[in-house]
Parts: sequence; C-alpha cells; structure tokens
Amino acid sequence: MATASDSIRFILNDTDIVLSEVAPTATLLDYLRLDRRLTGTKEGCAEGDCGACTVLVGRLADDGRGGEKLVYETVNSCIRFLGSLNATHVVTVEHLAARDGALHPVQQAMVDFHGSQCGFCTPGIVMSLYGLWLTNDTPRRAAIEKALQGNLCRCTGYEPIVRAAEAAAKARPSAIFDPITRTREAVATKLKELRPTQSITIRKDDDCLIVPADTAGLAAVLAEHPAATIVAGATDVGLWVTKQMRSLNPVVFINGIAELQRIERSDAGLTIGAGVSYTEAHDALASAYPTFGRLLERIGGEQVRNMGTIGGNIANGSPIGDSPPPLIALGATVTLRSKAGTRTLPLEDFFLAYGKQDRKPGEFVESIFVPALPAGDLFAAYKVSKRRDEDISALLGAFRISLDEENRVTTARIAYGGMAATPKRANAVEAALTGQPWTEETIRTVQPVLETDYQPLTDWRATSAYRMLAAKNLLMRFFLESAGETAELRRFEEVA
Repeated sequence: MATASDSIRFILNDTDIVLSEVAPTATLLDYLRLDRRLTGTKEGCAEGDCGACTVLVGRLADDGRGGEKLVYETVNSCIRFLGSLNATHVVTVEHLAARDGALHPVQQAMVDFHGSQCGFCTPGIVMSLYGLWLTNDTPRRAAIEKALQGNLCRCTGYEPIVRAAEAAAKARPSAIFDPITRTREAVATKLKELRPTQSITIRKDDDCLIVPADTAGLAAVLAEHPAATIVAGATDVGLWVTKQMRSLNPVVFINGIAELQRIERSDAGLTIGAGVSYTEAHDALASAYPTFGRLLERIGGEQVRNMGTIGGNIANGSPIGDSPPPLIALGATVTLRSKAGTRTLPLEDFFLAYGKQDRKPGEFVESIFVPALPAGDLFAAYKVSKRRDEDISALLGAFRISLDEENRVTTARIAYGGMAATPKRANAVEAALTGQPWTEETIRTVQPVLETDYQPLTDWRATSAYRMLAAKNLLMRFFLESAGETAELRRFEEVA
C-alpha cells in the first residue's frame, strides 16, 4: 500500500500511529510522555548521556545477502525526533510485560537481583538489557557493560545490574511470551508497507518537516531549500533543540534513505554511505583497520552509536569529531551530491575553517571512501578524554606510516582532532619523518615539530599545554606499539 505523503507513520508498541501534524523539533520522549502518557520512559539529562529515556526502535536493514532483516536498537528518545520515525517500530518499557501481567525475564531479573533502588533510571536500564537479551543468548560481562555504557545508575551500582543481565540470559521463555519475538514477521511486513514512495512533507504553522524517499528526492529538496537542516542521527542536532532551544526550519530527515546506508567492500577499500551508523560501520571498519573498531566503541554509549552516523560526524565539521582524524590518516575521500551531480574531494580538504566546510548550497555528503591499508603499513588511532567511555575527546590522534626495507619512513599521514579549528594533518611532522629511520630517537627529534603544526586552545576539556604534551606522547605511543610495546587501556575482565 502506498503511504500518504503528508503523514509520519510508525508502530508504537502494538498500535499503528499516523501523525499529520508534527513540528520539526518534536521529540519522541515528549510524544511518549505528554501525548501517549507512557511515562515509564523518563527524562534525565535531555542530551543522550544518562539513558533514562532509552527505548527500542525497530527498522528494516540490509541483511548482507541481498535481503532485509528487522533489527531493534536502543536509542535516546530525548534527542530522537518524531520526524525520523517513519516506517519504524517503537517499543517502550510498557510493552515488555506479558498479557497476563507477568514481568519479562529482564524485568524479573532486575527485581530478583536487586538491580533497582530509586527506580528513576531503571526503565532505561531494562530497555538496554532487553536490547542485549534479544541479540545475545550468552552475553559475557564485557558485552553487558558495553550495553550499559549509555545508562547512568547512581543508586544501585552496576554489579547487581550485571548479575541481573546474566540471569535474564538464562531465562529465555518460548517466543510467545516475548512481545517482539512473537510479532517479528508481522511487524517486518507492515514496515515494508509503511515505506514512503515519495517525499513526505508536513507543514505546521510556519514550520516544515520533510522526509525524502531516496537520494534523488533529497537532492531535489535541498535544491529548493538549500539552508535546510539535515538530520540523520540527531546526536548533535538534538541538543540544539533540548539545550539551546533552537527553532529549526525546515528540517530534512534522511535516516530512512536506504541508498545512504550501504557499505560496499572491494579490494580498493570501503565505501560507506553517509547514513551508516557507528554500530553498522563497526564490523567493516574493525575488520579492515582494527584500531578503528576500538575507537568506535568509545564514541558515546550504545544508544548514541546506534543513532549517530559516520557521514553526520563529517558533515557536522566539529574539530573534535572522532571519525575524521583516522579517516584523514587513511586517505579517505568524501563524495558530495546535489541536483547538479556529484563531486569527490580528499576528506582533509572538506574542512575549511571552524564551522565551515566545502559544501555548496544544495549539496549533501553522500558517501565516504576509505582506501585499503597496504600490507606492511602501520596504522593506529588514539582518543584522549576525561572518561574512558561515553565522553567527548579532548584530542584524538591518528597515525599511518609506510616503511621501506631499511626501516625508513617512506610516507607519513598524521592527523589530529582537538588541536586546531578543524581536524588537521600534521604536515610539518610528516615532512620531518619522511626519509628518517623509524626509531625512538627520530620520534624524540620530531616531537617538537608538532608545535609548528598546531597552536591548540585551552577550554574546559584540556589546556593548550596538556593537549600539546598529549599529542607528542601519542606519537611516541604509536612508535612504541609498532616496536612491540603495549600501552592500551583495557577493561579489568580483559586482563584478569
């Protein structure tokens, strides 16, 4: 069935929702609590940090075999806009209990193992553990802790919650008792029917919300509205609304465009659609460039990684974005598209100045190409932040070195984030390294050259002096690890 072009349509628990009056900045959390009175979902930080607002969103995704699969992911409803929900299945904590009132195994385990005290954040924790329960029958402690990265609990402490997750994994009832398992096939069929075949446009007073059906539609929309705000994961734009109270108009939601969510592998490298989330990109990037995978695991919490996109992290242009430095070090290129066509440029050239990128009116980031790492090349990326998990970078260094048979540097690509107004290569350091022996003495000689490449600022994340010292030390760390030293931060259970 064709869907109307003036309505957002999705499933909320077991109810079909049709919204023809939606403000561009209306959040899922406000809709759940104020309009639907589903108050199990809480508001805590309103910026995607505490996880009290966690719900599951199901969507159809490429299964890697030419077909589709229905996946459910935890998201922060406080920064998820209603306009991004077309053709999805939203599941809240109220949906978990069985029809006879019995608690879901995840909920029951939280009770049995005293995983809740004040209870405010408990529904969000339950939903994060439920997402894990759906996808992992026998989660190890590391997987449980990863699922809980985006959930704050100041009362109970995490040990009872981890024990609850372990117990819930062992209590897996027949499919009929789980609300998602028993309806998965029917939901998948309905979501296919809800996909738009043309752009959805909703006007409310002076505001305008647009959901293009494909990239051609997106190009046409931006040709007409070149100043529109493009929203993919909303992990940054959401805060413009919840923290800065900004009015955005018009807003174009692109998270449902299948063409932007493709990952193509070839001998030459990876092509990643701009709409691919951190979660979706993880396996491909980790397989080709292992240190990249470890970096992605430190971006936000699970909910943020499920929402945020590689393309959005680039288009945002932040000087402390986590993905641009390693992509620049790897020699990535970015393809921009508009109604007039496409153009490709080196990623490092996309960033012009603070808050300014080489994106013409009507253009959008379509894809990123990451060249394969030649055999023998050394590559690593390191993030420095106040917290190990779910924190913004103070700085991030990415390094790629090629050596000849005499262990001399033939090529060097080094990029830092947090050291300048944009993600930026260390050109002077690269030149100083080229042709030199790859030794500790060379590194110590070259470290001061970083002061030629960067003059970092002082802010609340780090002082200028700290950033410079840390940047120099990361270069040394890269050398030491290439020589067999280990300096990686690890979780307790990984070394126990």
